[in-house]
Amino acid sequence: MGGYRERRGRAAGVTVWTRTGGGGDYRVLPDGCMDLIWHDGALLVAGPDTAAHLTRDAPGSRYAGLRFAPGAAPAVLGVPARELRDLRVPLDAVWGGGAARGLAERAERDPAAALDAWAAERMRRVAAEGSADALPRAVAAQLAAGRTVAAVAAGSGLGERQLRRRCEAAFGYGPKTLARVLRLQRALELARRGVAFASVAAEAGYADQPHLAREVRALTGLPLGELVPPTPGADEAGRR
Repeated sequence: MGGYRERRGRAAGVTVWTRTGGGGDYRVLPDGCMDLIWHDGALLVAGPDTAAHLTRDAPGSRYAGLRFAPGAAPAVLGVPARELRDLRVPLDAVWGGGAARGLAERAERDPAAALDAWAAERMRRVAAEGSADALPRAVAAQLAAGRTVAAVAAGSGLGERQLRRRCEAAFGYGPKTLARVLRLQRALELARRGVAFASVAAEAGYADQPHLAREVRALTGLPLGELVPPTPGADEAGRR
């Protein structure tokens, strides 16, 4: 993927990242997030993915982006997440040309710093207006902790249908899909630490290792062993 770096943004729930394209194909895995991306002078929005997004870039292409925590982007960008599910859309198609050009001009000199400053300003405004919805963060945290959709719905005081509608607006898909994506990210985090795959399955909340294998392939298109190659000295049998 070329040179990739990330850091915590000025606003809560925002990660600032930069990347220089190494050329060729690369795979972006679903993580429940949405991104605002500057790419060689153009701005686009990456919607929430339900499966791996495959793309190709030219050597030396430059990227800078904001990755918003699950559920945070719609209030900031002013568009329901479900409208951008599995899409990459030019920002001017979301906002209109004038507003998008204004932000692009701000980002000309230092894209990462400009986007970070813009997000901090915008999120302060959203907070002051009282238009932020506290439910998505709570839902994401509970699902990431392994609570069932029924339990989350009951705890929120919503029926499952109401919860699904709120989740589609905030995350781009319903709570069951969000739970699968967050569980995948937990599994990848454990595997990257060198945890044996059988233990990854148990700790991340899968029924067993075959269930882990099926879910990873369904959401990413690759087996876990290709996404996270075994580390030296790892138990090969336990990591398949």
